[in-house]
Amino acid sequence: MLLTISTTYQPATDLGYLLHKNPARLQSIEIAGGQAHIFYPEATTERCTAALLLDLDPVGLVRGKGGASGEGFALEQYVNDRPYVASSFLSAALSKAYGTAMNGTCKDKPDLPAQALPLAVKVAVVSAPGPDWPRRLFEPLGYEVDIETTPLDPTVPEWGDSRYYTLHLRHAGLRLQDVLTHLYVLLPVLDNDKHYYIGEHEAEKLLHRGGDWLPQHPERGFITRRYLRYLAAYVNPTLERLMEGDESSVDSASPRMEEHESSSVETTAAQVTDDAMRGLADSTLQPKLSLHDLRLQQVAHEIYQLAPKRVLDLGCGEGKLLRLLLRQPKIEYILGMDVSHQALARAAQRLHLDEMPPRQRTRIDLIQGSLLYRDERLAGFDVAALVEVIEHLDENRLAALEAVVFRQARPAHVFVTSPNADYNQLFEKLNAGEFRHDDHRFEWSRAEFAAWAAGVAERHGYQLRLESMGEEVEGVGAPSQMAVFGIETN
Repeated sequence: MLLTISTTYQPATDLGYLLHKNPARLQSIEIAGGQAHIFYPEATTERCTAALLLDLDPVGLVRGKGGASGEGFALEQYVNDRPYVASSFLSAALSKAYGTAMNGTCKDKPDLPAQALPLAVKVAVVSAPGPDWPRRLFEPLGYEVDIETTPLDPTVPEWGDSRYYTLHLRHAGLRLQDVLTHLYVLLPVLDNDKHYYIGEHEAEKLLHRGGDWLPQHPERGFITRRYLRYLAAYVNPTLERLMEGDESSVDSASPRMEEHESSSVETTAAQVTDDAMRGLADSTLQPKLSLHDLRLQQVAHEIYQLAPKRVLDLGCGEGKLLRLLLRQPKIEYILGMDVSHQALARAAQRLHLDEMPPRQRTRIDLIQGSLLYRDERLAGFDVAALVEVIEHLDENRLAALEAVVFRQARPAHVFVTSPNADYNQLFEKLNAGEFRHDDHRFEWSRAEFAAWAAGVAERHGYQLRLESMGEEVEGVGAPSQMAVFGIETN
């Protein structure tokens, strides 16, 4: 894989100072799986080009367990594109070869790193599902993006183009430090097979390298999820830290979710028909909502239409639904309950309970508790919401939840949402039998969810209405489903 960076800044050879690499000699460094070579194909006053060439050993990658998974066919670990396609290996090589430049340091010319330079970058080659992927990553950062396609076989043109592209980026004036940082973060986003372990350290690196520009990027949620491989334990906190001070832009997603669910779901204000509700939610309702946020908006709107005085959020997590409910002035009291003390602490922080005016503070309480045991604190409420909760329990314990919520607490209305397993076949990263979230104990089809909800309604004297959540697809339905229970009236 080859990366070149060129400039026509005068004198162009200042590129060597910025990169801390002498244009007059070849330099090589050891990297994971092989070597990286830095050299200058051209170095004149008018134009200078620095090249970073990665020479990876395919057999060495397998020995180091850095190759493909081997699940596709017997020789997949040896027969794959990993040594040749710009990927997380190139990102790691950038950090090692150009780390000082990426930090904006130049001892010999200390003012040079702040200089905006005309820069041209070539990456040969990147792998992507389509040419729009590199464009959606780089164009919002001001780059002019050209994509050079690669045919599957030049001798058989009717086969069409492959998924490999040579990427050309041009910018009229940008710090070299910024270009390196953009490449460091965004190349692994195109790479679905990271060669390193995804953990807290990788989340910190994303925050360090992307903190200055990623919060303003329109694809920040997509970038963060792809960079951290959809691991919600790292994705959600990282997004929140990136968007600290602008919580309305935080885009949360469950782990393992592919683009279908974790990317934005089209919705418009027309879907929320009540003008008053639109006003109450104006800081969170956006032209595009993630599926997660869409669920919360739909439940909050349903609750608003009921005009309840006392509302339960069971499994409240970090308090996103609570925040929407607090904006409904007709609700006199809200109780959020979760089994996780850590989630409750985070909810209190997100809601700024310590700074809340006394009158507002009396409207909300957070308690720790389990939905599997009788709890007198849950009695006397008009509405209860269980948003993406039931699938985190073993199926054989749902009877206990049913008794606690529908027989003992018995609110007048109950909203229960859950993933629709029929829709899972549209998620490219999910294999048959796998769940969207590592903590899910089950995921029900539309028929299974409807059967469970109908049984609950019949046993406890509730009327039942089933709703879809998210855009419906013929044959599989919507990504999520909701059961609305209401006490029968004579």
